[in-house]
Amino acid sequence: MTYQNELFSAVDALLEQVAQDDLPSPAERKRLREAAGLSQAQIAMALGTRREAVGNWEAGRTEPRPPKRAAYARLLEGLIARFPATGTTAPEPTETPVAVTDAPTAPEPKAMPAAAPPQPVSTGRSAEPGFATASQHTPRSKGATAMAPVGRSGAIRPPASRRAAPKRPIHKPVAAPSAVDGHFTNGPVGVLDGDGSLYCVDSLILDCPAKTISALVEWVLSEAQLGAARLHPSGKDADPLIVLTTAAAERFGLPERLEDRRGLRLPEDHKVVKQLARARWHLTKRGFGPWARVYRPTEGGRRQCVQLAVLPWGALDTRSWGSTDQMEPADIVRVLGTYASRVITPCGSTAVSGLEAMTALRPPTRAVRDERTGDWASGPVPGSLTAAVDPAPAEAPDEHPVAAALYPRGHQRTVAEVLDEEAYDWIRDPQLLTDAECEQTFAVGIDVNTAFLAAANRLVVGLSGPVHVKAPTFNKTTPGSWLVDLSGIGLDPRLPNPFTPHGIRPDGPAWYATPTVAYAQELIDTFHLPVQIRPLEAWIRTRSGPYLDPWYKRIGEAYKATMADLGVTSDLSETEFLDAMEHHKASDPALAAVLSAMKSTVKGGIGKLRERPKSIKHQYGKRWPALERPTWRPDIRAAVISTARVNMHRKILKTALASQQASAPSGHLTLDQDALLPVALLSDCAVYFSDGPSPLDFLPHTTDGMPTRGGFLLGVSPGMVKHEGTQELLWAMQMLDEGRNPARHIKGIDAALDGE
Repeated sequence: MTYQNELFSAVDALLEQVAQDDLPSPAERKRLREAAGLSQAQIAMALGTRREAVGNWEAGRTEPRPPKRAAYARLLEGLIARFPATGTTAPEPTETPVAVTDAPTAPEPKAMPAAAPPQPVSTGRSAEPGFATASQHTPRSKGATAMAPVGRSGAIRPPASRRAAPKRPIHKPVAAPSAVDGHFTNGPVGVLDGDGSLYCVDSLILDCPAKTISALVEWVLSEAQLGAARLHPSGKDADPLIVLTTAAAERFGLPERLEDRRGLRLPEDHKVVKQLARARWHLTKRGFGPWARVYRPTEGGRRQCVQLAVLPWGALDTRSWGSTDQMEPADIVRVLGTYASRVITPCGSTAVSGLEAMTALRPPTRAVRDERTGDWASGPVPGSLTAAVDPAPAEAPDEHPVAAALYPRGHQRTVAEVLDEEAYDWIRDPQLLTDAECEQTFAVGIDVNTAFLAAANRLVVGLSGPVHVKAPTFNKTTPGSWLVDLSGIGLDPRLPNPFTPHGIRPDGPAWYATPTVAYAQELIDTFHLPVQIRPLEAWIRTRSGPYLDPWYKRIGEAYKATMADLGVTSDLSETEFLDAMEHHKASDPALAAVLSAMKSTVKGGIGKLRERPKSIKHQYGKRWPALERPTWRPDIRAAVISTARVNMHRKILKTALASQQASAPSGHLTLDQDALLPVALLSDCAVYFSDGPSPLDFLPHTTDGMPTRGGFLLGVSPGMVKHEGTQELLWAMQMLDEGRNPARHIKGIDAALDGE
């Protein structure tokens, strides 16, 4: 131990004896931390305690104990020397906090427009005693003077909004949601902490006085000016989202953990549920769970609804949102606010949000004027899904009434009875590996960016119910499901078969979605194969359109914008792109969480198109709630997955043809021994053997250095590929010998557990 450390230890021992009243007041502790740009989590980590404990010290609920107390006092003493108070003495914690003093080195907060702030529309409800008036929530520029509002008791209250100094440098600026409606001045989402601070976008903090959930909902609707404008002129505005931290949940009397682990909701007799009922608030059928929707029936065309997300109950799934629920409130609102501005205000899991985005971008109905009477009525939106329809028997899952009427429970349906359009899970038979492949050094994985999203681009899907046709003529422009024998199309045995998820050649008639049959016809035409497509029957849709196009465009742009914020742009060279991808997530964890959520939104949203029954009370062959949605469309899900799978096969084939020395002969699809072929596929990931660890070591290029046309192209856009991971060749060979898929573990972890 150095002499200086010995002195510090002696000082620390003396500080442990300091009386409690020698610490700065709770409000001053918070001021000092924020002036230094430190987060509660940083202080907690340094002191070996929890973030909530630091929050309690700053709120005056608890006091630190030795030995942490001495270390905390030492920190505050150092901060006082650097950031002395410049105004009057900080108020006691029982008062409403005044505006936080900006740190001398902090950047100037963004000032709000000079125009007078819009006032919230009256809801006909009186605020609870102690509620702040609308004027209290108008942010002030640094140095501005605000008139302190007068409370109902006549006492003067300080302003109830403030701008927080940045807690840490922000590596990449993120545009906050713009207020396009006066009611949504403060953005789409707020994160409420245990001290009543509601963290909003743009570093705004509102002081929430509510002590109950019902009072919170009242305050949000009447005072907070939260929400987001509709994504389509005929849609509806997004309800405000309030995220409750662990401390906030405790403040409102919510348990730390839900006892109902299956239903994930509070019991009907819980005090919070009964309290809401007494205040005439309603809950949806999913009750008060991790995502709770609290509402009153619409009055005068105005929605009264607030969405609550309870963090300690797992509202932000780590598979989708990473460690967002462990971040500081200001960082949580940055993640959710960015997601809301670029995709949609979260309204449940990312899967639920993905499905809601489809409806928000293409709502089913619109206001239509009756030319004869002049009255307005509800009419369909062209190109939207306007009504719930039952699937074709082959498209229905086993428990659906349509399928249950044909097959008894427990019957194992064959591919001639059920549509089996799923993503790839294939490995090559180790006996088919060539000598040249076995002499390579590495197994390298490449992954298609948001493959399902890319598949949705310009995809024509059915908008109406299925119509049965016997012995139809195949038409690639007609969405539907086709019973056809594709077993006559022979491929090189080293290639995965494009018509089955397991990559094995079919042995007879099977049901396929239109994109799969269209690709079969493409192979026949391209290579002049002696085969004809003759469907036995089909279920087709007579109305069709690119329903998912707005969804693709919005999430695709959101994905590219977020990647650009992380330093990965479309103008990078292949080498620069690979270098940028090596560290892009580490540069900004908050944006990395947004990116993860976007990917989960795509996969989850597509999966929701065929949502299975969740209730343990569901009876086989009976309907379940999801079937009443216009967006319960297993045929659309099948079309997207089918397109993603054949897109992958097309790139594999183009890459193989570009890498071999001779062209494939007409009449059959047998490739040369030197053709570059994958050894494993898992959904959107392909594994190749290579003599180098990078995709650039094996992906073919033209003589002028350009990537192969139609093959795998490194880049950031949906449908392009990135480096997934590299392992040693012997590792991959052992997996193949054991019948395991190297693509699942090429990153060094289980891809399914990683949410990829």
